[in-house]
Amino acid sequence: MEQAKIDRINALARKAKQPGGLTQEETAERTALRQEYVAAFRRDLEAQLNSIVVVEPDGTRHKLPQKP
Repeated sequence: MEQAKIDRINALARKAKQPGGLTQEETAERTALRQEYVAAFRRDLEAQLNSIVVVEPDGTRHKLPQKP
């Protein structure tokens, strides 16, 4: 996810804590940006888990099994 989008999420979070809060458009934008952030986080975590290789004491290597 681009740094500009992360900065916008943070700006909206700060504004939400202030008196007056967010407008409906800003709330919708925050929701969309958060969903995009979570999707990117999950995608990156899944890629990281898929690259893990377990090395057994006898030296054999195998990947972690996929969850169904």
